[in-house]
Amino acid sequence: MRSSTPKVLHELGGRSMLGHAVHALAGTDPEHLVVVVGHQRERVEQAVDGISAALGRTATTAVQEQRLGTGDAVRSGLAPLPADLAGTVLVTYGDVPLLDTATLSALVTEHTGHGAAVTLLTCEVADPTGYGRIVRTAARPGGADGAVVGIVEQADATPEQRAIAEVNSGVYAFDAAFLRDGITGLAAHNAQQELYLTDLVAAAVTADRTVHAVRCDDEWRVRGVNDRVQLAELGAELNRRVLRGWMLAGVTVVDPVTTRVDVDVRLAPDVVLHPGTQLLGACEVGEGAAIGPDTTLTDTVVGAGAGVVRTHGSESRIGPGASVGPFAYLRPGTVLGERGKIGTFVEVKNSDIGAGTKVPHLTYVGDATIGEMSNIGASSVFVNYDGVRKQRTVVGSHVRTGSDTMFIAPVTVGDGAYTGAGTVLRSDVPPGALAVSGGPQRTIEGWVPRKRPGTPAAEAAQRAGHDPSANGTTSTDGAGHTTSAGTTDPGDLSRGGTAR
Repeated sequence: MRSSTPKVLHELGGRSMLGHAVHALAGTDPEHLVVVVGHQRERVEQAVDGISAALGRTATTAVQEQRLGTGDAVRSGLAPLPADLAGTVLVTYGDVPLLDTATLSALVTEHTGHGAAVTLLTCEVADPTGYGRIVRTAARPGGADGAVVGIVEQADATPEQRAIAEVNSGVYAFDAAFLRDGITGLAAHNAQQELYLTDLVAAAVTADRTVHAVRCDDEWRVRGVNDRVQLAELGAELNRRVLRGWMLAGVTVVDPVTTRVDVDVRLAPDVVLHPGTQLLGACEVGEGAAIGPDTTLTDTVVGAGAGVVRTHGSESRIGPGASVGPFAYLRPGTVLGERGKIGTFVEVKNSDIGAGTKVPHLTYVGDATIGEMSNIGASSVFVNYDGVRKQRTVVGSHVRTGSDTMFIAPVTVGDGAYTGAGTVLRSDVPPGALAVSGGPQRTIEGWVPRKRPGTPAAEAAQRAGHDPSANGTTSTDGAGHTTSAGTTDPGDLSRGGTAR
């Protein structure tokens, strides 16, 4: 993989390859589940712990001290298991991410039904390069497959054997007793000087034990990953299958080519996914919700009937019937209530926004609690950081705040309160109060022609009929009252206004 990340921890569909393998095995409900680790074992063991927690079951790890082949890996995996282990031992790999529980369960059923010592999962592929070839006897009467007599690895195969299209997937079901006895007798008589698990097939034939093969008709299920090209190819195929499953379940995917949905995402019927949508992690989307276009959500819950457009969000909750975007940014801890609105160029972090409350545009809401049916004016900022600590702002229900209001946390705005445009709140506002912080507007007549003569602005003012000789200075307050310089007329301070 040419990566500092262990191969089996590379991801597709929102899970590591190891995660896909363990989930598939866990679905067969095994009594014991062992993951053999070697290279960068600490990171892989940590990943196994996380997968086990997600599945709610134990997965044991066993260490392969030296990489001496698949036979040595299985020998390492048997070490922590009971000495008197009986029944079927299923062996699979951490780099075959599309192998599913249904295929593994079918393999076990066939194995036990035939009383076999070993049962192989095989597949016919167009290009068998790199795979071990299945060697059979001549076809039986009626066209049935010949008996499996061995597996030959690519490096040890003759030209005739390399032409065989049926290949070994590397996935086996073994009788436990046969596996324990046979694994001790493996020897490294091959070009790679490794212990091949495939030699147990020949050992079973020699011992006149039943060797069975189950042919998988879906090549993608048994494809392995050895580089990032193959990782991308299998990732694309997995996504295609996930989308197809959701479409058959009643979800509209407008453009599957540009839509990505991870395997742990859950979608209700009549959800619509527009082009450019990515639903990552463990997103949940309620019935009739519309996501996109151009939206990426991670570990986010979207309520029924909500709409999310051109938004980037993670670890957030969007209530039923709510509206988000376009161009919104939902950081972790965002909760938007039913029928609420987070609008254009709004960023929200670690905040609860009540039902029916609107934050329409150009606003930052951080570390805040806002009640129901309130409206936050455009270009407002919840100033939550004093350079040392994050502080919280509380805004009540049915509050109307003017555009460009600054909430200097910690501060509380009571139910039904108003603020004027441009207000800087440093103190609590009681319920039903009006808060303003700016003084009366001052308008100085003739300032541009006097102070900026010859500029385009001054010329425009002159063309508009302004008398540049006027030297008076007047002040005009928010209510339109004009006074001479130096006088004070507070006027009607309630003219704040809220952009919607």
